[in-house]
Amino acid sequence: MSVSEFTRCLMGSVAHYQGLLPAPWSYSLDYVKSKAGKSTLRVCILSPHPLVLAEFSRVLAPPGFQTTTRHLDSMLGPELRKLALPRAPVYVVDAHASPSATAALMANLLERSPSARVLIVAEKFSTNESHDLLRLGAKGLLTYGEAREQLPEALPLVASGGFWVPRSLLSEFVDAIINNSRGRRMRVESAAELSRREQEVLDCLLENLANKEIANKLNISERTVKFHVSNLLSKFGVRRRADLILLCYQRHKASP
Repeated sequence: MSVSEFTRCLMGSVAHYQGLLPAPWSYSLDYVKSKAGKSTLRVCILSPHPLVLAEFSRVLAPPGFQTTTRHLDSMLGPELRKLALPRAPVYVVDAHASPSATAALMANLLERSPSARVLIVAEKFSTNESHDLLRLGAKGLLTYGEAREQLPEALPLVASGGFWVPRSLLSEFVDAIINNSRGRRMRVESAAELSRREQEVLDCLLENLANKEIANKLNISERTVKFHVSNLLSKFGVRRRADLILLCYQRHKASP
């Protein structure tokens, strides 16, 4: 795909997602609105295309956003894995490279900034590609054509802990997690099987709190928080926090 084609795609018309989040997560939208006027959201944009960097910077203009751009000179996985990256709470990653290169960049980014939120932009996403990116830690997925209109609305939601993906895709992703978890025979069937402290940590995770915030809220050390989070992931038969949150949401939705 040429840069000119890439730019035309980016500037194309947008069909807005309908019903982005399930109702129990709608609190995130109110949270974003309450925070929007209080601070400027810092965003780092990563792309191998100067035109994309320039266009996304224009779309995410002050005062709502403060952008930092990083031109990716190489799209080779091993180099992206060790690339020094600017620090920011939210990243927009142009996934114009191979899936393995994008995975290497995300692994590098989230190891350096574990609490960072990542939104991926690409020409298109297959179901499997979308699920892989969500498992890697992506919180939002947009095509180039959608990004121009939706980025300013999507990033505050992602920054607050929400997901910006179509409802149908999120549901499919949850179902995939459920099926995988059933295959491993989850041992936890009710909150009664959790200790009081594990339940408290789980409640904090469902509020999208980071380890440091959980430690402050519960008056325990971050090391203790990590210990309980590890136990929760093991008990629920999942590998990532996102999987645990989505699994708990699905159980809540299925309960009478």
